[in-house]
Amino acid sequence: MSLFDLNDEVAAVIGATGVLGGAIAEGLAGAGAKVVVMGRNAERGNGRVEAITEKGGEAIFVTANASEKASLEAARDEIEKAFGPVSVLVNAAGGNDPKVTVAGDTKFEDIPLDAWNANFDLNLVGGAFLPCQVFGPGMVERQRGSIINIASVSAHIPLSRVVTYSSSKASVLTLTKFLAREWAGSKVRVNTLTPGFFPAEQNRKLLFNEDGSPSDRTKQIWGHTPMNRFGEAKELVGAAVFLASEAASSFVTGTDICVDGGFLSQTI
Repeated sequence: MSLFDLNDEVAAVIGATGVLGGAIAEGLAGAGAKVVVMGRNAERGNGRVEAITEKGGEAIFVTANASEKASLEAARDEIEKAFGPVSVLVNAAGGNDPKVTVAGDTKFEDIPLDAWNANFDLNLVGGAFLPCQVFGPGMVERQRGSIINIASVSAHIPLSRVVTYSSSKASVLTLTKFLAREWAGSKVRVNTLTPGFFPAEQNRKLLFNEDGSPSDRTKQIWGHTPMNRFGEAKELVGAAVFLASEAASSFVTGTDICVDGGFLSQTI
């Protein structure tokens, strides 16, 4: 068996309808896992399944709202009927949703409570807490599994203009370490994967001007990134496959793998 062979795994990727989650889903399928694309957008989800199957992979789409426990439980039951129990869980749902993003010039004392709560619901509750509650106990019972929570560089160093997002992602790091300790004796590994800056539709307007040139915000990011560029979604795949593989990372739990071009290494 190859060190990175995932042929015996059933991998559920919540948020695989998005750019980063989708790339991870395709990467896990390429390594041999049976992949469950999970999300709320059926059109994008089925499109991701088609992209996987066209390359010879095996995948299905299952509708799920990560912020609703009943929805996740129904999805779990559907997955088990189709593929068997989930052994790899990737929590890639979340983001800095424009609907709940606080304006950059908003003072801390003026942050609306509903925006704060909405970010925590999106990134912590639906982004890690509920999925781990629903899928984790089965892994513990079977004495086998890997959970990969998606964090953010802003969880380590709070970035300007996104304090609610940064705080919610920092909580994902804490929850991950807690679960890693709780479930280590049951051979369930829980880790975080921290992306640096990867352009997506939700942040494109912030990163690029209308003419396609880099914004001032982008110039700041590149200036703080030793590799002087954004990441590409496919560059997350290697780390995800490593953490998913029991053969490759059997003694790795409670840690955070940063794929950030050196962003967190840069000071002045």
